[in-house]
Amino acid sequence: MPPHTAYHGELGDHFARIAGTSPYNAYTDRPAMLALAGDVAGLKVLDVGCGAGHYAAELLARGAEVVGIDGSATVLRHARERLGDRAELLVHDAEKPLDFVGDASFDGVVCALMLHYIADRQGLLRELRRVLRPGGWLLVSTTHPTADWLKFGGSYYAEDWVDRPIGGRTWAIHYQRMPLETLVNELLAAGFVLERLVEPRPAPDLRELDEEAYDKLHEAPCFLAVRLLRP
Repeated sequence: MPPHTAYHGELGDHFARIAGTSPYNAYTDRPAMLALAGDVAGLKVLDVGCGAGHYAAELLARGAEVVGIDGSATVLRHARERLGDRAELLVHDAEKPLDFVGDASFDGVVCALMLHYIADRQGLLRELRRVLRPGGWLLVSTTHPTADWLKFGGSYYAEDWVDRPIGGRTWAIHYQRMPLETLVNELLAAGFVLERLVEPRPAPDLRELDEEAYDKLHEAPCFLAVRLLRP
């Protein structure tokens, strides 16, 4: 099958099934991103690339108002099943402007493991800055540059598009790897201020469920997460 930059069809169904319990999503990236979000009670949050709604569900449980967008109707179907009418969910290609969102409409934006799929990252980042109120925050997580280097080889500084097999090599996802300096400089060039950077380790609960995965994720980096502010 051809590689995708969104989780459509059977690939979307597969992702929705594993995202709730995966050592990578449920026990590593999601806890790190929620910790970076902090207290969200009463805040309006835009979840860009919301997937099957796992992050949105946690934000809602913490008292946030959530609007979620994703380019895949498949994963949004799962998100609607999970969230019901508690969040506004929209099919939208993040490569295109957020024309339906007004300036300074949100207190926070979450981009969990999706920025590396975007070709026009500067366009998206400009839009996210526009829709954030002054003082609002942006959370971004992505594949760790070192993890990509170990996986694909070649130069650490490569910025090529790669295909990573998933689901027992049934599918592949297509994304751009990049060194740390490229990622951080793009975020800063879009007008954000870097507040915190973390290299997520798995939550302690994972050790009881899957000690091998817990140890693996403590030995080599998998993701990178940052909290940025809109001045």
